Amino acid sequence: MPGQPKTERRRFADLPRPLAPSGRPRRTGVEIEFAGLTERQTAELLHQTFGGRIEETGAHELRLEETTLGKLKVYLDTAFRDRTGPLAERGLDLARSVVPIEIVTDPLPRETLPELDRMRELLREAGAQGSHGGIFFGFGLHLNPEIAGAGIGDILPVLTAYALLEDWLRYADPMDGSRRLLPFSDPYPRAFVDALAAAEGWSMDDLIDAYLHHTPTRNRGLDVLPVLARIDEARVSRALDGLGPVSPRPAWHYRLPDCRLGEPDWTIAYEWNRWVTVERLADRPTLLDRLKRRWREHRSALMTTRGGWLKETSRFVAEEGLQP
Repeated sequence: MPGQPKTERRRFADLPRPLAPSGRPRRTGVEIEFAGLTERQTAELLHQTFGGRIEETGAHELRLEETTLGKLKVYLDTAFRDRTGPLAERGLDLARSVVPIEIVTDPLPRETLPELDRMRELLREAGAQGSHGGIFFGFGLHLNPEIAGAGIGDILPVLTAYALLEDWLRYADPMDGSRRLLPFSDPYPRAFVDALAAAEGWSMDDLIDAYLHHTPTRNRGLDVLPVLARIDEARVSRALDGLGPVSPRPAWHYRLPDCRLGEPDWTIAYEWNRWVTVERLADRPTLLDRLKRRWREHRSALMTTRGGWLKETSRFVAEEGLQP
């Protein structure tokens, strides 16, 4: 929004809680979606810069072992990539206009994250195209920061902070239009935000019940099901019976950001720092309680709009200096 402070774009800010439960630094896996290059071209580019060796692990799927970033996977992001034969190949070639190539990293320590923007610049210079490169390019950047802990005091504040800031994350720097139309990163239902804003004395069981009741889907800007499955896999599996498997993982699946590789001033540090804004709010209980109260007041008004809450959260983030 005009007049708002700008999020830092070059430096990766530190997380307010930098350590994992084991006491070692938290790590973050990253998924980058784009078009304009083939998986082979991408793997060769990464190999030239980050070393390692390229292995072909399937049709349209490559893996780089022992790079300076650890293991990197590169593949055409479609369930049909394992099909073989001339017709299958022609179909996959046609699909490249809408189906992204994806790079998936190992979980990386904080000090290695700047290498991701080096990778971003290499991809951009080689012709990779991101979200704004085509009308159907609804490509995303997924950040998977390891959780700081698995207790209710670790999970609920971050989830609540994200839910309250989601409109700001979506609209202060608007998402690509094609991504808003696609179902893969839908916003949380307002009823779920209401429940989080009113939560008092919740147990982990209460949180899991509320999440599975209001949002039993992977298709959210922040997908918490892998974390909840890590805590109680049987319960999550029962609730999602028939909706597909969820792999337990002690990491947030932050899938909201666009991947704007074609824009020279866009950086992965920028998107990372917007996530850090969420964790900063979660780490300040008094501020979080104040924003929860403002949400309840906002919702109790006779008429409310997302635009009204966007203005409220934009002011709040600016006044409290939450942006890196």
